[in-house]
Amino acid sequence: MRVLEPVASVDSDPAPIPLFGPRFLNDPRGLYREMRRGHGAVVPVELPGGLPAWLVIGYRELHQVTSDPELYPRDAALWNQWPNVPPDWPLLPILPISPSPALADNTHRAQQANLDAALETMDAFALRRDCEELSDRLIDSFCGRGTADLVGAFAEPLPVLALARLIGLPDAEGLELLRSMEVIGDAGADSMQAYGRLAESMRQLIIHKRDRPGPDLATALLQQGTYTEEACGLTLMSVLFAGHITTADWLVHSMRLMLTDDRFASAFGGGRRSIGQAMNEVLWEETPTQILAGRWAARDTRLGDKVIRAGDMLLLGLAAANSDPEVRQYTGVEPSSIGNSAHFAFGHGEYRCPYGAQQMAETIARTGIEVLLDRLPDIDLAVEPETLVRRPSPFLSGMTSLPVRFTAVRPLSG
Repeated sequence: MRVLEPVASVDSDPAPIPLFGPRFLNDPRGLYREMRRGHGAVVPVELPGGLPAWLVIGYRELHQVTSDPELYPRDAALWNQWPNVPPDWPLLPILPISPSPALADNTHRAQQANLDAALETMDAFALRRDCEELSDRLIDSFCGRGTADLVGAFAEPLPVLALARLIGLPDAEGLELLRSMEVIGDAGADSMQAYGRLAESMRQLIIHKRDRPGPDLATALLQQGTYTEEACGLTLMSVLFAGHITTADWLVHSMRLMLTDDRFASAFGGGRRSIGQAMNEVLWEETPTQILAGRWAARDTRLGDKVIRAGDMLLLGLAAANSDPEVRQYTGVEPSSIGNSAHFAFGHGEYRCPYGAQQMAETIARTGIEVLLDRLPDIDLAVEPETLVRRPSPFLSGMTSLPVRFTAVRPLSG
């Protein structure tokens, strides 16, 4: 092992920054700027229970971590803090626990290849038809009132219903899982119980599809020769959880941007290009996954100006890296304004969100927005923009509500 050059250590740095708190809720961009000034590109943070970690907020440093899975693997078994982690620790459900008994016979690359192959068998046109049907059904439930909360009435149920159909669940069961996924995403006190409910639902789905296969993702995964049933269930959990919350937040922030920024006014007159521009800007400026856990150092190393010890946890600050001033200096303009897709919204490297999953998320969010604007063309924000409240999570960027008003219309099904 090479000798590390003397650099600032954790002990000589300012005190670690608590990862939870009102600043993450009310002013994450300001907090990231302060972090950058006080700590540089790699920030010591404190997780619930006083557990230490590193938050990587530099664009170049995040690229370095995500491009080197040998030095920074997604292997929680390496974590040097396990003796201090209580069994009910609220962040356990969002950690990529690997290797696990279910995945012991499959490398990540093999699992990824299986998922990619299964996703390729899914009918993209059927997904769009489902999204149009589901969007109309959800809009029918509130279009006669003239007011609605787009988060609870539309943005949250649409992705979970679409993904439930995709993996092979009936609509009713998909809605039952919605609350469990929200609890896990917020990393609340009940997150472990919610994780258990989600896991049991996937186990039951796999049992059902083993005996009654269908044109769905669960069946497609089971038909991959090297996939165990338990590994299949874990993969479906990942698809459902990661795809639902991030897609809902992507949809909500895109609508919020179009409702509050005159640049996107043409979207309300059928300008589809404006919808795509708004959605791309959200991926840069309001990254649905703000922080992603995580990576663990396989050995002592140095990242930025910090010494990282073997077993240290690194959290990927996707939103902070997207706003790194060095990125803005590359072109002299805002990256999102020129259609640049070099953001970290979908991650990077070996563990990047599969391309097929990215396409599905875009189909769900964009179809939902298009149907909403077609049905309610005069939709407008019903409150002042500054009163909108973010979800109380440092990991996710969504809004707690998005109140809107519009001219009441009759339901299509009425």
